Amino acid sequence: MTSTRGAGLHSSGALCAILRAVAGPCVSRESLKLSEFVLILSVMLLIPAQPASAHPQCLDFEPPFKLQWHLEFCTQYEQFGCCDQKTDNMIAERYWGIIDQLEAAGYELCLDMLKEILCQECSPYAAHLYDAEDPYTPVREIPGLCFGYCSEFHGKCQHVVKYLTENKLLLDSSEKDVSTFCRMVDLSDQDYCYPNVLESPDLNSNLGQVLKDPRGCLQLCLTEVANGLRNPVLMLHSGDDTHRMFIAEQLGFVWVYLQDGSRLEQPFLDMSGEVLTTPWLGDERGFLGMAFHPKYWDNGCFFIYYSIQVNSSLEKIRVSEMKVSAHDMNMADPYSERVILEIEEPAANHNGGQLLFGVDGYLYIFTGDGGKAGDPFGTYGNAQNKSALLGKVLRIDVDGSVPSGQQYRIPPDNPFLGDPDARPEVFAYGVRNMWRCSVDRGDPVSHYGRGRIFCGDVGQNRFEEIDIIVRGGNYGWRAKEGFECYDIRLCYDSSLNDTLPIFAYSHHVGKSVTGGYVYRGCESPNLNGLYIFGDFMSGGIMALEEDKTTGQWKERSVCMGDKKICSFPGLINHHHKSIISFAEDEAGELYFLATVHPSTISPFGTVFKFMDPSRRAPPGKCKQKLLPVKVKGKKFPFVPKELTVLDANERPTRPPPRKFKLISKPPVTSSQITATPTAASRTTTSAAKKQNKKLSDKKAKKNHLKQSSKNKMLKKKKAKVQVKKNDLSKKSKEKLKRSTW
Repeated sequence: MTSTRGAGLHSSGALCAILRAVAGPCVSRESLKLSEFVLILSVMLLIPAQPASAHPQCLDFEPPFKLQWHLEFCTQYEQFGCCDQKTDNMIAERYWGIIDQLEAAGYELCLDMLKEILCQECSPYAAHLYDAEDPYTPVREIPGLCFGYCSEFHGKCQHVVKYLTENKLLLDSSEKDVSTFCRMVDLSDQDYCYPNVLESPDLNSNLGQVLKDPRGCLQLCLTEVANGLRNPVLMLHSGDDTHRMFIAEQLGFVWVYLQDGSRLEQPFLDMSGEVLTTPWLGDERGFLGMAFHPKYWDNGCFFIYYSIQVNSSLEKIRVSEMKVSAHDMNMADPYSERVILEIEEPAANHNGGQLLFGVDGYLYIFTGDGGKAGDPFGTYGNAQNKSALLGKVLRIDVDGSVPSGQQYRIPPDNPFLGDPDARPEVFAYGVRNMWRCSVDRGDPVSHYGRGRIFCGDVGQNRFEEIDIIVRGGNYGWRAKEGFECYDIRLCYDSSLNDTLPIFAYSHHVGKSVTGGYVYRGCESPNLNGLYIFGDFMSGGIMALEEDKTTGQWKERSVCMGDKKICSFPGLINHHHKSIISFAEDEAGELYFLATVHPSTISPFGTVFKFMDPSRRAPPGKCKQKLLPVKVKGKKFPFVPKELTVLDANERPTRPPPRKFKLISKPPVTSSQITATPTAASRTTTSAAKKQNKKLSDKKAKKNHLKQSSKNKMLKKKKAKVQVKKNDLSKKSKEKLKRSTW
């Protein structure tokens, strides 16, 4: 589309496109032979009509939003649109400024049509109406108007155009015939011009909901947050209002990333000398888990989970407590390690690796079943053996004083405290190799779901599963894999009493689940309550949605939005295949970590952030107050590497219009100039009276509209004055009382 609104805006433009496809260069309709016309018409009828592809976007190049409060002026878009109260007030001021100009010039005020045109900045499709979604064309000053509406506007309100724009091309065309002007302000896509955009069912039926492709797949977009990482296994925040993110590499390095995306030069923690890992593709050993104490800001404590080798042969997993440096908030004290627990690992795989604190304040440790295949250890495997620490969810108390010789206490409500055949640390059992678990922080308003622990448990040969961890739960392995039997003898044992997963999928979909999070952030309200997770092998991203009435979870497919849907600055619609982990920042926004080549020496690990292109939060709602971070060393600014849907330099040629410089004295038009004194002398008293009556009617109508929009402001001012009077009267009464004492 060119800035002069050329052939693509003319009624013959669409026809020419089809003619070029089937008959070569476009020719005039007069020169078409009957046989050619029949051929072209047949081809056109064979082409199915495509529904409009919904892509709501505002003039600030962001998705629209749902307001918390109503609008005073552009009320048509108060449910869902692109204007907050501030923008709505600016449009109203501009509207009344133009009305004043029109009234002074003696023009028809065009109240309704002028308001409709100005309020299109609030439309959820404002970017389409003003051509702002196309970075190669100037942003319009007048929204795209459908030909019928434009013809009516030109006939009644042609004189208003000069108050809407200073564009000479538009001003000149408005002085010409209606066809010339309306072709200038029309849009090539008739679904998006006003008022058709309000009537299209394809554009309005699911407005504000997560966009779906024809298969029903939820279409999301991504932003790149960090890159150049070597197998990033986790990312977490410290919960101290600094909004720093800590990203751990499998090698044993933990890096600090600040809110602006920069990375600190020195690592927060370097355990590479202690961690057991290799460059082998898919080696599961290494630095695997980390959790900050809930009171980290006060005590500086955090916990780590990693693989070690003793005497060059015996392999173990180790859980330790460490503390932050007393001299630098961005570095751990390397000499502060206190070993809490070590568990011998009989094989190199199935090492577990998740650490997290529950809402109860206890530390949860998730171990694998010991490795190999089918949990072959003992009569019925490690996972079903409650006297073994492998294949378990452990819960311990790391606070307060502990008995002599012990590094932790046992919570008094752990489920197997009185069982002589069980370790007291065991909170749940029957797990194979839970890879990535998370605590649901709960709905932001109702707090529904708060404290639930979700885990992805990697399967053996057939199924992957998602579990919600409950006290004393038996998650079935090795008797079951997903919902199906794995060990027939154990599966049909009447004492199994297993807790079923909330969801399982076969190896036709993916072969190694990566557990995720329930989205509870602010920026993408549509995602609230969705549990989003992925698969390491297939690279697929999936979601589960809970039916609160039945407690059942339904799968919702997730896919990357197409180029049009993700056509926002800085967004991407692709990611690396190997999804290693998911993460949540301090504000509840959701991320995942992925790599091209899953090796500890491969620097292709990238962190991606989810973004819903269909709806955002209202401006200002998600603003966070950050505590300052004292940085002592160098910082490396973030440099994105992934290819965005829009080129980084692609921006419209000027910012969207907000306010125009109005002429202080409206120009006198030719219709207002008296031709000769004799013509003036013919003006009768009755005509003057009619003109005065017309002007007074206009003024009355305008004053009524102004008054209705200002009533609430006056009421608020009166209320404030009344409060002040009441305060003064109270003070005066108190003074009188004191004077009598």
